[in-house]
Amino acid sequence: MINPVGSDELKPLFVYDVNQHEALMKEAENLPSLLLTSQAAANAVMLGSGYFSPLPGYMNVADSLGAAEKMVLTDGSFFPVPVMNLTESVDGIEGAKRIALRDPNVEGHPVLAIMDVENIEEVSDEQMALMTEKVYRTTDPEHPGVAAFNSQGRFALSGPIQVLNFSYFITDFPDTFRTAVEIRNEIKERGWNKVVAFQTRNPMHLAHEELCHMAMDRTGADGLVIHMLLGKLKPGDIPAPVRDAAIRKMVELYFPPNSVMVTGYGYDMLYAGPREAVLHAYFRQNMGATHFIIGRDHAGVGDYYGAFDAQTIFKEEVPAGALQIEIFEADHTAYSKKLNKVVMMREAPDHSKEDFVLLSGTKVREMLGQGIAPPPEFSRPEVAKILMDYYQSINK
Repeated sequence: MINPVGSDELKPLFVYDVNQHEALMKEAENLPSLLLTSQAAANAVMLGSGYFSPLPGYMNVADSLGAAEKMVLTDGSFFPVPVMNLTESVDGIEGAKRIALRDPNVEGHPVLAIMDVENIEEVSDEQMALMTEKVYRTTDPEHPGVAAFNSQGRFALSGPIQVLNFSYFITDFPDTFRTAVEIRNEIKERGWNKVVAFQTRNPMHLAHEELCHMAMDRTGADGLVIHMLLGKLKPGDIPAPVRDAAIRKMVELYFPPNSVMVTGYGYDMLYAGPREAVLHAYFRQNMGATHFIIGRDHAGVGDYYGAFDAQTIFKEEVPAGALQIEIFEADHTAYSKKLNKVVMMREAPDHSKEDFVLLSGTKVREMLGQGIAPPPEFSRPEVAKILMDYYQSINK
């Protein structure tokens, strides 16, 4: 089985020992506490789940700058983005060596983790601008990831953490949320050696489904992990429960039994395009995948990134040997009227645009909202039905 990144074993930061967990929860009651931002809370969940292994906690400013500039931390280890705990105010925690981190996304703000505070540093405007530019390739405040990153505050708290719960993900998505530890264990139990991972924040239409079949066939994979983002999205994205139902229906009807795991992870979308693609590959290796599908405009938003920047970054910027996971490079996939099947568009050079069934996301949403199913060459009817029900419910 593929090793986790930078280590022979996964290093999740969740406290699994029941007695230790209970003692830490009791200790937290008397500690100074900090209400996290949503992004810092998502980082804690990913650290606890083992996806960010072997990081021991939140990065200091030097490591954050190293991750942003060269994807290399001060100790020489590889990580593709800053993993920070930024806050607007340190009132009430100044001088504290140990603090409770509280969850901003759950009512009552329960303790999410306990942190040993090694540093509290003020991040300069220049440092924030540099990290923003390097990670997002833009400082445009209209970019949703840029806006979220820069809205958190300028005090950076760094140090190791012990994670005590997985926020709302475990309660809201009990059938889907899985840690890297759990996915790795299930891959082992299933006896899969070659495993393809597919990232999605949207429902899967026919082209996505066929892309997964192509990747499995061409890599000789034993199994597929459909791994969906369950955290914060931008307005207009389809809610995770609807997406989950649509994907499960597709898998049930159109994939062989026991060939697919439908899972999700607790993280907020960065919309950082190429750099986020590297992060996605990083934590897919940690969960046990050997191959990861990256297609056109992976993790992009608007027109900030070139169509295949998320593929070329692995060849041009990722340090040699940093990742073992292999990238399955995909082009846009669409149904060919000439060939009566879904193909990668670059593999049909004799086709013109008119030879494909192509619908914009806006057009598809309009059709679904009006109760009109997209053509079967675009979307499976059973999947379209779930999405139509959702769009009609919000349009009432």
